[in-house]
Amino acid sequence: MEFLREAFKGGNRFVLRLALIAALGGFLFGYDTGVISGALLYIEPDLHPSGFEAQAFVGALLVGAVIGAAISGWSADALSRRRTKIVAGAIYVLGALASAAAQTPWELIWARFALGIAVGAASFVAPMYISELAPKKIRGGVTSFNQLMVVSGIFVSYIVNWALGGAVGNWRWMLGLAAIPGAALAIGMYFQPFSPRWLVGQGRDDEAREVLGRARESDEEVEEELNEIEDEASSKGSLRDLFAPGVRAMVLIGLVMAIAQQLIGVNTVIYYAPTILKLTGLSTTSAITQALSVGITNVIFTIVAILILDKVGRRPLLIVGTIGCVVALVVLGVFFATPTLKQDFSGLALVCLIVYIAAFAVGLGPVFWLMISEIFPLKVRSAAMSASTVANWAANFLVSTFFLTLTGAITIQGTFWLYAGFGVAAIVFFALRLPETKNRSLEEISEEVTDEAVGSS
Repeated sequence: MEFLREAFKGGNRFVLRLALIAALGGFLFGYDTGVISGALLYIEPDLHPSGFEAQAFVGALLVGAVIGAAISGWSADALSRRRTKIVAGAIYVLGALASAAAQTPWELIWARFALGIAVGAASFVAPMYISELAPKKIRGGVTSFNQLMVVSGIFVSYIVNWALGGAVGNWRWMLGLAAIPGAALAIGMYFQPFSPRWLVGQGRDDEAREVLGRARESDEEVEEELNEIEDEASSKGSLRDLFAPGVRAMVLIGLVMAIAQQLIGVNTVIYYAPTILKLTGLSTTSAITQALSVGITNVIFTIVAILILDKVGRRPLLIVGTIGCVVALVVLGVFFATPTLKQDFSGLALVCLIVYIAAFAVGLGPVFWLMISEIFPLKVRSAAMSASTVANWAANFLVSTFFLTLTGAITIQGTFWLYAGFGVAAIVFFALRLPETKNRSLEEISEEVTDEAVGSS
């Protein structure tokens, strides 16, 4: 594969290592998303939370993530991408240990709120940091390591839940083990370089040249890219620039991708896959076992996306992947709306979930995070990415919180069809407005999309 050949060349091996370390922030999010679903079964008989408190165990992390994503828009510029990741890792360690030690429901809620701040910051900074260091030929693949770590974290959490299930007190180990990847992120990022884009913005051009020299194949490539960065960094940005004609269109694209990624219902599939499968008549044990296949599919097809993103392109994968999600959701809705299908083809629900998650894993899953790290000009990149990430986490909170309420109001099939409707709207928008960014430097992308937006305004 072309990506693998390029990834192990000279300076690209250096980029590969730092991308894997930076992407540990994605693992934190994935692990915590998955582990709480299993831990809740043992937290309830131990801490005896009310119904509201039990919901808050999940919701507190999502609210914290919204705040963390908003704060990190400032800290990524003021403190650097690297230091923001270090702080996020440290907060995550403290939050994980506090979760494991919680003696009351509200102690656990506040600990998970702190975890959310760390997860929100890490989810925003990781793709930015990686994309600013990666060469354009492999930028799509290595930036998508963050999404691979997210789905890997979810899958590992399923294994931990299975291994530690069976004893009430084991939920503390389930939550506390998250401190290990948190510490690995903080320590690992301490030994990584600053982003060359951030260094140029601080007037530290010689250091930026040194970092690029480790990550590029030739001196000519280093000087060419450094000149592009210096030209773009020469214009200082402000929040007002987010509404400038050349930037406003890109901010809109980022926000639409952020919201579409959640309104298509992915996290309800991840959070409630066993519940959905139980509705087909499966036992609890069988539903949990079959849900593991959804997690495995997520990992496998995210790897597929990494291998082909820089060859096929972002736009085709995003559109085709979203079409696949819509088809799976429509069929899943028909399945639940037709009693004879539930009786005669009970395995169809699992097939639909697998097709859905595979399509998401090659499309909206990795491409959203990749493209918001590519399309914004350097002067507003932190603020624009922060806005997109905040929108993503806010939509995640709303969709995840009200899924069961929605299914009660319009039925489960109606909910899936509603998600499919959002998906169709997203496909139309992507087909009309989404630029292609493969094989171009961040500065080239910024110049082109800004010129196009100004020309069409």
